[in-house]
Amino acid sequence: MNRWRRLIVLAAVAAGPAGCGNDPDPVSDPAADGRARATEPAAAAEPAAPETAAAARGPLVKLRDSQFGPVIFNGRDQAAYTFTRDGRRSRCYGECAEAWPPFFAPGRPRAGRGIKRALLGTVRRRGGRRQVTYAGQPLYFYEHDPRGEVLCNDIAEFGGTWFAVTAEGKPPA
Repeated sequence: MNRWRRLIVLAAVAAGPAGCGNDPDPVSDPAADGRARATEPAAAAEPAAPETAAAARGPLVKLRDSQFGPVIFNGRDQAAYTFTRDGRRSRCYGECAEAWPPFFAPGRPRAGRGIKRALLGTVRRRGGRRQVTYAGQPLYFYEHDPRGEVLCNDIAEFGGTWFAVTAEGKPPA
């Protein structure tokens, strides 16, 4: 990591996670608040990839060590989170999905190291895009998480709580 990027990351960590737990507003529902969006924000974590065999199969989901023990990450080492308001379908749209981009699946998600294939799946979001699920729960990223780090476990924001996810599909102990 270059020197400037390291300084920026250290400053961000020292200042605390930007936006993490600072928003008392409920989840933005574009249909309810009149601010419907034509498209959902794209997850910065999963840019469009060329059509290779891996891209056709979908994103990699793996277990990786963190300060909370082993939790789920994508193939680019970004931590995945669940949202307690969701249930089996996403309730995170609008501003919520900007801060917590959905873990989109352009193909069938692939189970990496430590992942229980039987718990891995997808759910269709409004607008038709597929979102990765684990143990039936939609997965998200936190927009300010650096690679390999979990900044926002057990954070209340957008009317629910955000948790990193263990191999059992539960929050870390």
